[in-house]
Amino acid sequence: MREEEKITELYKDYWHYMIEKNIEGLRSLMSTDYCLYHMTGVKQSADEFLKGLDNGTFNYYSADHDEIIVSVHGDEATMIGKSRVVAAVYGGGKGSWRLQGDFTLRKENGSWKFTSSRASTY
Repeated sequence: MREEEKITELYKDYWHYMIEKNIEGLRSLMSTDYCLYHMTGVKQSADEFLKGLDNGTFNYYSADHDEIIVSVHGDEATMIGKSRVVAAVYGGGKGSWRLQGDFTLRKENGSWKFTSSRASTY
């Protein structure tokens, strides 16, 4: 499997784990220095984000992927994922969003890990 395909599968796993609230599965995809930048501009560490997922601050119900673009440069990569997501966050009602995640990745001990993601809409 090519590196681009491995990263594409990682993105699909990311959403599957978010929907299932599989905290350990998600953690396994993230580097120790992972950070998430929400659409609101809030920056969260992996621990902060995973705590919010676990306690119900973030609830994801489905994700259908429209486009996944991967660019690999040695042991670093970037990925843009465009997905139609059904979610309820920060106590709001369940809604549908076209979310774009701009990810950076790093290969650590032979495995790709997400190092950051920046959420926006498309």
